[in-house]
Amino acid sequence: MTTTVDEARQRLGRIGAVLMTPIAPAAEWRRAAKRVEDAGYGAIWVNEAIGGREVFTQLGVLLAATERIVLGSSIANLWARHPAAMQGAASVLADAYPGRLALGVGVSMPMMVEQSGQRWTSPLARTREYLDGMDAAVEAAPVPEVPFSRLLAALGPKMQELAGERADGVLPAAMPVEHTRRTRERLGGGKLVAAMQSAIPETDPVVARETARSSGLLSMPGSPYLRSLRELGRTEADIADGGSDEVVDACFAWGDDEAIARRVRAHLDAGADHVAVSVFEPDLASAADRYERLAPALLDG
Repeated sequence: MTTTVDEARQRLGRIGAVLMTPIAPAAEWRRAAKRVEDAGYGAIWVNEAIGGREVFTQLGVLLAATERIVLGSSIANLWARHPAAMQGAASVLADAYPGRLALGVGVSMPMMVEQSGQRWTSPLARTREYLDGMDAAVEAAPVPEVPFSRLLAALGPKMQELAGERADGVLPAAMPVEHTRRTRERLGGGKLVAAMQSAIPETDPVVARETARSSGLLSMPGSPYLRSLRELGRTEADIADGGSDEVVDACFAWGDDEAIARRVRAHLDAGADHVAVSVFEPDLASAADRYERLAPALLDG
């Protein structure tokens, strides 16, 4: 019997692309999304903070601009809307574009939540309560012909345990291949593991590492990535000041096309069903250029 997870694996394919850039006109987003689709990727993932580029509106724009590719949220921030609104918005898009929506839900981090004027609370308890609210709203929402997959941005064991109970899989980001392997072992084969891999197309190690550290992923106050790195055995010295060279190299793929493709294949070999590659480029046109160049190494490997 085919499950939602099985169907999601097939629709997403093995490789996706992340479009994560500053605010840009809708026409630029449409062009970039179409180019990524034409290059052969299985999915496009877009993010949100709280406010600004609202993720469901963004997904609707890109779904309308493309024909077959899956659009996913990485993540839809649960602090940005009521759980019934999350369920309703995802259901409307999944109904309008059958089989083309993947819903990644995440709890964000303290700094972003508090900047929005809200009070940060236990992420595990907050996520569990939020999923309860989404589930309670199912009957009031449209019923899509093809159910959308619900993934949690779960890094730690407890949040991944919750994902195993209440979601179709997980959407971890900025983690070494070792984390993907442990995630698959923890969740077993019945859940989807979609790993997000940051990629820096730079062969100079000094420049690449400086770029990685400047992203702030491993230095933001309250970063969940640092907590997960500690769980993987990294010391305080390893993660200080944006991460040691070893930590940066483990979390960020950098180098030429083949070096980036090797890291992606390593995640797949470690148990990922899907790897969403997030290239560091200054604008959408440059990101689309990069994904087109990477396609032979990533999709034909």
